[in-house]
Amino acid sequence: MPRLVAPVVPAGTMRRDDQPVLTAPGGLTLRPWLPSDAATVLAAYADPEIRHWHRRGVTSEDEARELIARWNHGWTDETTACWAVLAGDSANVAGRVAIRDVDLEVGQGKVGYWVLPAARGGGIAVRAVQEASRWALDDLGLHRLDLGHSVANTASCRVADRAGFRLEATLRSTLLHSDGWHDMHLHARIGE
Repeated sequence: MPRLVAPVVPAGTMRRDDQPVLTAPGGLTLRPWLPSDAATVLAAYADPEIRHWHRRGVTSEDEARELIARWNHGWTDETTACWAVLAGDSANVAGRVAIRDVDLEVGQGKVGYWVLPAARGGGIAVRAVQEASRWALDDLGLHRLDLGHSVANTASCRVADRAGFRLEATLRSTLLHSDGWHDMHLHARIGE
């Protein structure tokens, strides 16, 4: 069947180049994940806050390496751009930011992120989300990014707001976490 509307972003746009390394204000570097980051991923998913808001568990460095491989494979599949976030001159990972569930044809994706406990409180999540979103909307050419979080996750609500994502809706009882069903806030940013 012929398409009546051209894809917003042509297929192959992501995978034709290597995933970029991005820099954000305040000395942040966003780089692709490395297998050697497995211990950090394992530690992140052991953190009670990350475990509570993310529905995935990682119990070994082997599982962490498999997860990193899936994140990186998302680039060639053109479904995910996932970065390790480094702060300042440190080679240590402070967090993660991702543009996931990318649909190039309709020009949309979703933002996800976490920050390790030692790096929280300094605006790392906001700056990482802003830079990854800038890349997705300006460089890649997506039209819309969604950011969803439990209404009980007030820290994520602040990140979304400060990163320029407008609150659009509250989705009732839409995501099952370990402690039950949660209403979710839906925030979005639209490309220029």
